[in-house]
Amino acid sequence: MRLFLFLLAATPVFAADPDPASVAILFNRAIPESAKLAETYRAARNIPAGNLVGLDLPQADEIDRAEYEAKILAPLRQEFETRAWWKLAKNQEGLILPVENKIRFLAIMRGVPLRIRADSALPKTPNLPKEFAGHNEASVDSELAAFGIQGLPLDGPVNNAYFKSEKSITEVNMPFLVMVSRIDAATWQTCERMIQDAIETEKTGLWGRAYVDVANKIKQGDDWLEDVVKQNLATGIPSVVDRFNDTLPTHYPMTQAALYYGWYEWSVNGPFLNPSFQFKRGAVAMHLHSFSAEQIRDSNKNWSAALLSRGAACTIGNVYEPYLDVTHHFDLLHKRLLAGATFAEAAAASIPAVSWQGVAFGDPLYRPFLHLDGGGEKAPEDNDYRALRFASMEWGSKPIEFQKQIEAAIDRTRSGILAEALGLRYREAKRDAEAVLWFRKAKNFYLSDTDKFRQDFSVISIDRAAGRKDAAITGLQEARTRYGNMPETAAITAWMNILAPPPPPQADPTKAPMRK
Repeated sequence: MRLFLFLLAATPVFAADPDPASVAILFNRAIPESAKLAETYRAARNIPAGNLVGLDLPQADEIDRAEYEAKILAPLRQEFETRAWWKLAKNQEGLILPVENKIRFLAIMRGVPLRIRADSALPKTPNLPKEFAGHNEASVDSELAAFGIQGLPLDGPVNNAYFKSEKSITEVNMPFLVMVSRIDAATWQTCERMIQDAIETEKTGLWGRAYVDVANKIKQGDDWLEDVVKQNLATGIPSVVDRFNDTLPTHYPMTQAALYYGWYEWSVNGPFLNPSFQFKRGAVAMHLHSFSAEQIRDSNKNWSAALLSRGAACTIGNVYEPYLDVTHHFDLLHKRLLAGATFAEAAAASIPAVSWQGVAFGDPLYRPFLHLDGGGEKAPEDNDYRALRFASMEWGSKPIEFQKQIEAAIDRTRSGILAEALGLRYREAKRDAEAVLWFRKAKNFYLSDTDKFRQDFSVISIDRAAGRKDAAITGLQEARTRYGNMPETAAITAWMNILAPPPPPQADPTKAPMRK
């Protein structure tokens, strides 16, 4: 390594890779591309050919409840019976459900319907909270997570027994649940890229910078994101954190983005509107919104399709209004991923309900942090991030020693990544003067104007957060002069419109209203 040479004997917290034979792949037999994608995924993960399940399904993203039951639910149950994948029995409550199940993961391919629309004529469950009463709309994927249980109510969410689990699905006695994730996106090419990126990233592990947009909306959601930041600090993942009420501004200079967690806007905005923006390969990215996966075909609407089209390997979403507490809890999902869980397990462990609105998009077996212990193939572009991880493991509980070691490494290497990471840590510790010092040093070390601009923006954000409005405006004006018309400077205009909004246009006297 460029900074530290280390080899750790530690192993990931989670169990070994899931058995490929425990994965079933569901595709739409009526769409040739869906069958092709299923075979691509099967080959990539060495899943037995006998685990492909093709059904003749409607070629639509939204179907009604009758279509779901006739075209998906009943045929899939029959396939599990015919292939002897599960054993059913009646439990103490009188429900028929799987008591043994060889299939623990269900990978759904593009072409399988995504949403089940509401039907007011269906039976209603009494005594449900008013926000759930009569709501039988759902995601197909969330229904399939517990599709082996017969007789579940059609409206409202069903408690997820795997919620907050810290064990692999193979280590818990829950044969009535399957871990569901969907390889689906705006284009077939994006779906294929998601598969390949997951496979390739697992060789090295996911290394890079995190961007967390807290946005100050509702305390519960903000707390999830704040916990993500704390987890990253403990892990050594450098995290750019925005806590202003507005989301990250248009074309914000976001580079080396391995992780993105944010909320709460209806459709994609901010850095992701920059045509040149691209996530790092294998990136985990998600934006919390009630309708983030309302559709998955237009990469410029909502969030799930948009993030995947911009290079993310996996994300989550909601197809209809879920209500905040019954969405994926970002902090739990992130914690499970850092512990070495597969994406499908992390997503399932982070959501309180099944038979509701949530969807996970990505390779269900993807383990982005498989090599957080320092193993895996070494790529030169990951060296600084690996060094930060090593420093956190060695001196994370000794902040003075951590600072000393990183500063020494910066002196040797003149690494912008390390200097910025130190500035970000000081920023989180509310030691703004030291943060500014390191952002300015990082600016001198970086070669890219985009990275240099981000350091200026971090300094400006300190002034804005401290209420030094004039200093923040001056910083923006100087940045505009310094960086000219590069696409990222659209972020300057966005913040200037907040801090120093232009006056309203003068009224045209020729268009004044007539007097009576």
